[in-house]
Amino acid sequence: MKKPLLIVITGRPASGKTTLAHLLSTQLKLPLLSRDELKEGYIYTASIDHSELDPSVNWQIYETFFKTIELLLTDGVSLIAEAAFQHKLWQPKLLYYLSIADTRIIICETRPELAKIRFNKRLSDNPERNIFHGDSFLTSAEDKTSTLIEHYEHVRVDAPTLFVDTNENYTPEVSEIVRFVK
Repeated sequence: MKKPLLIVITGRPASGKTTLAHLLSTQLKLPLLSRDELKEGYIYTASIDHSELDPSVNWQIYETFFKTIELLLTDGVSLIAEAAFQHKLWQPKLLYYLSIADTRIIICETRPELAKIRFNKRLSDNPERNIFHGDSFLTSAEDKTSTLIEHYEHVRVDAPTLFVDTNENYTPEVSEIVRFVK
């Protein structure tokens, strides 16, 4: 049996990675594992607000995300994994996945100024998001937002990697992204 396919979609916050991941999941008929959606599921189950989270929960969700990827891959399930992790968090896990999966990396890129605008618009359009992610805290803590958005360091591993400009649409276009994956 051939190795399962792992498509990693990453990039700075508000770079369009979740939208692209859902689009590719639908087009490729692959399950999508989103770190943020796992966190939302945890908060929903716990019936709490992000502000009430024990700091260890983020680490628990991080570990659950990667354990789930490993479980699916070792069981022969191809998938899309999406998260805004920086190089220091992605790289150690991906080095192992390279041995058990045919891996493709897609890095969504957008200008930091546009990412900040999108980040703030996302919160104003969906105030409920704050319950799950604590985004209003981030918008009031400019240095934290700058760290997340301006100083994002994308993952670098020895796997086919495609940079997708998401400033306006997708460049390359979605059909080309699908060809890259296949």
